[in-house]
Amino acid sequence: MTLANKITLARIALIPFFLIFAYIGNAACDIIALVLFILCSVTDFLDGYVARKYNQVTDFGKFVDPLADKLLVCAAMVVFVDRGLMAGWMVFIILAREFIITSLRTVAMGKNRVLAAAWSGKVKTCLQIAGVIVIFLCTITAGAQPAGAAGVIVRLAGWVMMLVTLYSGYDYMRRNWDIVAEGATRAK
Repeated sequence: MTLANKITLARIALIPFFLIFAYIGNAACDIIALVLFILCSVTDFLDGYVARKYNQVTDFGKFVDPLADKLLVCAAMVVFVDRGLMAGWMVFIILAREFIITSLRTVAMGKNRVLAAAWSGKVKTCLQIAGVIVIFLCTITAGAQPAGAAGVIVRLAGWVMMLVTLYSGYDYMRRNWDIVAEGATRAK
């Protein structure tokens, strides 16, 4: 197994520890959850760098790296819904986009076509990571249920994450509509 893949698997292994501390929900545990989240987010950039620099790009890595990203960010958002920091419908839209694009990638792979990461997808990932960090910073500084300016920032972060994710999903579908259209019209 390559070093890049080991880094990715380590990120996945840290997610349950992140969840434990995030679910406790007090300031001290939110700090630990935030540190774990940031550490996992940094490993996302690190494993990609290592894979490219040392020619360790593998099919396993192409599959598991985006999966690790989605598991981490979605875990944080599910915690936020549970804690009343994000609306469930917003997280549903985000999860729906992830399922739809993952399914589109799977169909494309069956056609020996690789859907390269689009700029909008990279922006989406960065803004989701930033949004999760901002929400945790608000709970650490303003309490478990931030009010006032901190509450507005939390809601704004949720809206930004949801809207950018929605646009990214639209962008992927628009760019790859031929795959969807072909699958909808081809008889078996």
